[in-house]
Amino acid sequence: MKIAMGNDHSAVEMKREIREYLEAKGYEVVDFGTNETASCDYPVYGEKVGRAVAAGEADLGILICGTGVGISLAANKVKGIRACVCSEPYSAKLSRMHNNTNILAFGARVVGSELAKMIVDAWLEAEFEGGRHQRRVDMIMDIEGR
Repeated sequence: MKIAMGNDHSAVEMKREIREYLEAKGYEVVDFGTNETASCDYPVYGEKVGRAVAAGEADLGILICGTGVGISLAANKVKGIRACVCSEPYSAKLSRMHNNTNILAFGARVVGSELAKMIVDAWLEAEFEGGRHQRRVDMIMDIEGR
Protein backbone atom coordinates (compact mmCIF):
# COMPACT_ATOMS: atom_id res chain seq x y z
CA MET A 1 0.00 0.00 0.00
CA LYS A 2 1.24 3.47 -0.91
CA ILE A 3 0.72 6.29 1.58
CA ALA A 4 1.20 9.97 0.74
CA MET A 5 2.48 12.11 3.60
CA GLY A 6 2.64 15.85 4.03
CA ASN A 7 3.25 18.32 6.83
CA ASP A 8 4.08 21.85 7.72
CA HIS A 9 7.08 23.24 9.60
CA SER A 10 5.70 22.25 13.01
CA ALA A 11 5.68 18.55 12.16
CA VAL A 12 8.94 17.81 10.35
CA GLU A 13 10.29 15.55 13.08
CA MET A 14 7.00 13.75 13.71
CA LYS A 15 6.53 13.09 10.00
CA ARG A 16 10.00 11.56 9.87
CA GLU A 17 9.20 9.29 12.82
CA ILE A 18 5.84 8.21 11.38
CA ARG A 19 7.30 7.71 7.90
CA GLU A 20 10.05 5.46 9.30
CA TYR A 21 7.46 3.58 11.37
CA LEU A 22 5.30 2.96 8.30
CA GLU A 23 8.24 1.92 6.14
CA ALA A 24 9.34 -0.56 8.81
CA LYS A 25 5.86 -2.08 8.57
CA GLY A 26 6.23 -2.48 4.80
CA TYR A 27 4.25 0.52 3.56
CA GLU A 28 5.54 2.57 0.65
CA VAL A 29 5.58 6.23 1.67
CA VAL A 30 5.65 9.18 -0.72
CA ASP A 31 6.82 12.33 1.08
CA PHE A 32 5.28 15.56 -0.21
CA GLY A 33 7.15 17.72 2.30
CA THR A 34 8.04 19.94 3.87
CA ASN A 35 11.38 18.91 5.27
CA GLU A 36 12.24 22.42 6.43
CA THR A 37 11.50 23.92 9.85
CA ALA A 38 11.14 27.45 8.47
CA SER A 39 7.56 28.69 8.61
CA CYS A 40 5.53 27.54 5.62
CA ASP A 41 1.92 27.37 4.47
CA TYR A 42 0.17 24.13 5.45
CA PRO A 43 -2.52 24.41 2.71
CA VAL A 44 0.16 23.71 0.09
CA TYR A 45 0.91 20.31 1.61
CA GLY A 46 -2.71 19.46 2.37
CA GLU A 47 -3.58 20.05 -1.26
CA LYS A 48 -0.58 18.07 -2.58
CA VAL A 49 -1.49 14.99 -0.56
CA GLY A 50 -5.19 15.42 -1.30
CA ARG A 51 -4.56 15.57 -5.03
CA ALA A 52 -2.25 12.54 -4.93
CA VAL A 53 -4.87 10.45 -3.12
CA ALA A 54 -7.74 11.69 -5.30
CA ALA A 55 -5.75 10.89 -8.46
CA GLY A 56 -4.91 7.39 -7.26
CA GLU A 57 -1.19 8.13 -7.04
CA ALA A 58 -1.42 6.98 -3.41
CA ASP A 59 -3.92 4.71 -1.72
CA LEU A 60 -4.23 6.83 1.42
CA GLY A 61 -2.75 9.96 2.94
CA ILE A 62 -1.47 11.17 6.29
CA LEU A 63 -1.13 14.86 7.10
CA ILE A 64 0.46 16.50 10.13
CA CYS A 65 0.50 20.15 11.16
CA GLY A 66 0.34 21.80 14.58
CA THR A 67 -3.22 20.63 15.30
CA GLY A 68 -4.08 18.68 12.15
CA VAL A 69 -7.03 20.98 11.55
CA GLY A 70 -5.72 23.46 8.98
CA ILE A 71 -3.96 20.91 6.81
CA SER A 72 -7.06 18.66 6.82
CA LEU A 73 -9.28 21.57 5.81
CA ALA A 74 -7.06 22.16 2.79
CA ALA A 75 -7.12 18.47 1.82
CA ASN A 76 -10.92 18.35 2.16
CA LYS A 77 -11.22 21.01 -0.55
CA VAL A 78 -9.96 18.45 -3.08
CA LYS A 79 -12.81 16.57 -4.72
CA GLY A 80 -12.99 12.99 -3.53
CA ILE A 81 -11.15 13.54 -0.26
CA ARG A 82 -12.55 12.65 3.14
CA ALA A 83 -9.90 13.77 5.60
CA CYS A 84 -10.38 13.57 9.34
CA VAL A 85 -8.44 14.91 12.31
CA CYS A 86 -7.99 12.35 15.06
CA SER A 87 -6.28 12.73 18.41
CA GLU A 88 -7.00 9.20 19.62
CA PRO A 89 -7.29 5.74 18.03
CA TYR A 90 -11.04 5.14 18.46
CA SER A 91 -12.10 8.05 16.22
CA ALA A 92 -9.46 7.09 13.68
CA LYS A 93 -10.79 3.53 13.53
CA LEU A 94 -14.43 4.59 13.19
CA SER A 95 -13.59 7.24 10.60
CA ARG A 96 -12.48 4.43 8.31
CA MET A 97 -15.23 1.99 9.27
CA HIS A 98 -18.12 4.45 8.96
CA ASN A 99 -16.88 7.36 6.83
CA ASN A 100 -14.38 5.62 4.55
CA THR A 101 -11.84 8.36 5.21
CA ASN A 102 -8.91 8.40 2.84
CA ILE A 103 -6.70 10.89 4.68
CA LEU A 104 -5.81 10.94 8.35
CA ALA A 105 -4.58 14.12 10.01
CA PHE A 106 -3.29 14.81 13.48
CA GLY A 107 -1.38 17.50 15.32
CA ALA A 108 2.28 17.36 16.23
CA ARG A 109 1.49 19.84 19.02
CA VAL A 110 -1.45 17.73 20.22
CA VAL A 111 -0.27 14.11 20.28
CA GLY A 112 3.10 12.55 20.97
CA SER A 113 4.85 10.16 18.62
CA GLU A 114 3.74 6.97 20.37
CA LEU A 115 0.09 8.02 20.44
CA ALA A 116 0.40 9.08 16.79
CA LYS A 117 1.60 5.56 15.94
CA MET A 118 -1.42 4.06 17.73
CA ILE A 119 -3.74 6.41 15.83
CA VAL A 120 -2.11 5.48 12.51
CA ASP A 121 -2.34 1.76 13.29
CA ALA A 122 -6.00 1.95 14.28
CA TRP A 123 -6.80 3.87 11.09
CA LEU A 124 -4.84 1.62 8.74
CA GLU A 125 -6.12 -1.62 10.28
CA ALA A 126 -9.80 -0.61 10.07
CA GLU A 127 -11.87 -1.40 7.00
CA PHE A 128 -14.91 0.39 5.61
CA GLU A 129 -18.07 -1.49 6.59
CA GLY A 130 -20.22 -0.28 3.70
CA GLY A 131 -23.92 -1.02 4.14
CA ARG A 132 -25.80 1.84 5.76
CA HIS A 133 -22.53 3.74 5.95
CA GLN A 134 -22.16 3.73 2.15
CA ARG A 135 -25.42 5.65 1.82
CA ARG A 136 -24.09 8.31 4.17
CA VAL A 137 -20.72 8.55 2.43
CA ASP A 138 -22.62 8.91 -0.86
CA MET A 139 -24.62 11.75 0.69
CA ILE A 140 -21.40 13.50 1.69
CA MET A 141 -20.00 13.09 -1.81
CA ASP A 142 -23.26 14.44 -3.28
CA ILE A 143 -22.79 17.62 -1.24
CA GLU A 144 -19.34 17.97 -2.76
CA GLY A 145 -20.82 17.70 -6.24
CA ARG A 146 -23.29 20.54 -5.74
